[in-house]
Amino acid sequence: MRFDLVDLQLFVAVADARSITGGADRAHLALASASARIKGLEQVLGVDLFKRGRRGVELTAAGESLLDHARLVLHHVETMRGDLARFASGVRASVQLLANTSGLSEHLPRALAAFLRAHPDIDVDVEERESTDIASAIATGAADLGFAAEHALPETIERFTFNEDRLMLVSARRSSFASRRQIDFSDVAGHDFVGLTNATALQLHIGRHAARLGLRLHFRARLRDFDAICRMVAADVGIAVVPEAAARRCARSVPIAMSRIRDSWANRRLVICARSFQSLPRPARLLVDHLRQAAPG
Repeated sequence: MRFDLVDLQLFVAVADARSITGGADRAHLALASASARIKGLEQVLGVDLFKRGRRGVELTAAGESLLDHARLVLHHVETMRGDLARFASGVRASVQLLANTSGLSEHLPRALAAFLRAHPDIDVDVEERESTDIASAIATGAADLGFAAEHALPETIERFTFNEDRLMLVSARRSSFASRRQIDFSDVAGHDFVGLTNATALQLHIGRHAARLGLRLHFRARLRDFDAICRMVAADVGIAVVPEAAARRCARSVPIAMSRIRDSWANRRLVICARSFQSLPRPARLLVDHLRQAAPG
């Protein structure tokens, strides 16, 4: 089978628009040409890709399968073009890495700094996302590389462990929680909290599991980093949930107590993940190799 990139781009456009007419407009093709290309693609493959109806088109099971592969192929083609264009123009290479809150603030900075020192011709663009969003982006080919909690990943995504990071409850040393080494999250109902801003991936993770327990958390303050949160907690403004690495680091400078949260969602294995490490662009593979060696877990 031979695949034309224009056909694949058109197919994705039609699938997204749920209309051959709409897809043709997005692909900048005449309707008759677009319709002929879709029919030709179906003939080459020997299967129907769309169910035609009065209100547009819907993907068949075969179409759903092709859409997944087509997005990945087009993503790799754009990556290839970008990499080669950088070589031609002398512009620096760049790697995009999606990371959850804990990875971005506690685990990655030191490893990334060492990588950037060793590779002055490669830039790294890190974007914060929730682990479930990272898993979706990797699985669909929308992103190459991620740093996420393993429980959020489907089995089809390749990964290796970077570190373990349990979420801890931190409280002021004079708090009623200070003497408790372990705690069920349901025990915190009704207590004031200090937390991260709503947009952070970790805050969304905590809020989702609180909702499943029927808890509505009341936040006295929302801040942008764990150091500021722990200083508020030490002043007995409220309690907080932070990664263990951050809690232990902050406990060396502010008077806080730590309690291990027994709930399963608080026990997280942090991993580096990709759809296929072997198929990553060369700059991303170099970063993966570096993170694999730097992993303490």
